[in-house]
Amino acid sequence: MSAQNPKLHPDAVAEARRREMATEHLLFGTVRFLAQRHPELLDELEGSLAHLWDPVEGEARDDEAVRTIARRIIKGLRAEG
Repeated sequence: MSAQNPKLHPDAVAEARRREMATEHLLFGTVRFLAQRHPELLDELEGSLAHLWDPVEGEARDDEAVRTIARRIIKGLRAEG
């Protein structure tokens, strides 16, 4: 990929998505493990959401959409606990 052509090769896109899925799985499992032992962790995470933002610039930026996803993840963790 050259600096003049910012488009990613389809294999690179697939690999990035796979890494993202693996990372999400591992982080979710880690937070679930910790929250079972320290339930206050989820309260702390929920309290931090005001600082969460969408790194996309321009009209596509939607900070609240990112926070909504985080709230759903926390809600799911609470349901499992």
